[in-house]
Amino acid sequence: MQDAPGTLEIRLFDSAPSNSMGNVDTIELDAAKLDQLEEHQLLWIDLEGGGDSSIGKVLERLGFDSDIARAFCDPSAKPELRVHNGTFFVRVVAVRNDGELTYTGTVLVILAGRNFVVTSHQEPIGFLSQLRERESDDPGLGMLSADSFTASLLDWHLNSYFEAVADFESADERLETDILDDRHGHCLPNLRGLRKAASRLRRMLSAHRPVFSAIARPDFRPGAEGEVNRHFQTVDTHYQRAMEAVENAREVVIGSFELFSNQTALRTNAIMRVLTILTALMGGLAVVAGVLGMNFEAPFFRTGLAGFLIAVAVMTGMATAGFALAWWRKWL
Repeated sequence: MQDAPGTLEIRLFDSAPSNSMGNVDTIELDAAKLDQLEEHQLLWIDLEGGGDSSIGKVLERLGFDSDIARAFCDPSAKPELRVHNGTFFVRVVAVRNDGELTYTGTVLVILAGRNFVVTSHQEPIGFLSQLRERESDDPGLGMLSADSFTASLLDWHLNSYFEAVADFESADERLETDILDDRHGHCLPNLRGLRKAASRLRRMLSAHRPVFSAIARPDFRPGAEGEVNRHFQTVDTHYQRAMEAVENAREVVIGSFELFSNQTALRTNAIMRVLTILTALMGGLAVVAGVLGMNFEAPFFRTGLAGFLIAVAVMTGMATAGFALAWWRKWL
């Protein structure tokens, strides 16, 4: 069974001084000559879908050796960074929300070298589509080096986690509104879902720590310009902020659970207060009824129907006065 060929898009950005606006061309694979790229050009090859054989054919056509091809086709979803003969290979996992805080990851593999970047992913990635749409209107990407373009891709990748955290916070706000509105019926399952989602985000993002720590070190691209190193250091700073946002998501769940617990306790206290008032009133009426049930030869017990009506009226008055007092003191 042959692998599906996937979708291959090749863009050549050219920011030659003779063209102040820059231009971008869509070319075929046979026209992609890595050794003929000039300093003012940037080649971006994006392969979506396709099996190992399809990816291997693309890399072979571009002249890469088998070691890079094996690393590129590695099915592992573990983030990784490798440097090899002037090129570097990085694997990251972009996150997306499939609805109801179900976060799934899409592996993005990036191979960057002199004036070229190759990306591969099995499923569509939102920020890559947005980037392609943007560069059709603004071909200035050709002014970036391959390193700086890769730093931009990694920063867009981190933005997917910021968007996931924003979705998470919106869901948490809706849940807290339900809690404060005393709609407790579905809150506990939703809290469990939020807790699982926060843990999932943290596991996915924390696995990238070795990658972003490595690209921020001076020995990662020692021959690159200072601006490139600053770009990678900025990406590492954004990674730290993304981790803080994900960690804060876990604290948000804890805060929501405490709010749920407090509201449950307040509701329980209100119920217990009502039951206590009812018990006190019923106890007082029971005392009156017990006194009236004593077998003494008192004149009152010989009043017949009138005495019965008087006793009922007194007990009703006591109950009404008790409820009125509780209502006035806001015990009910």
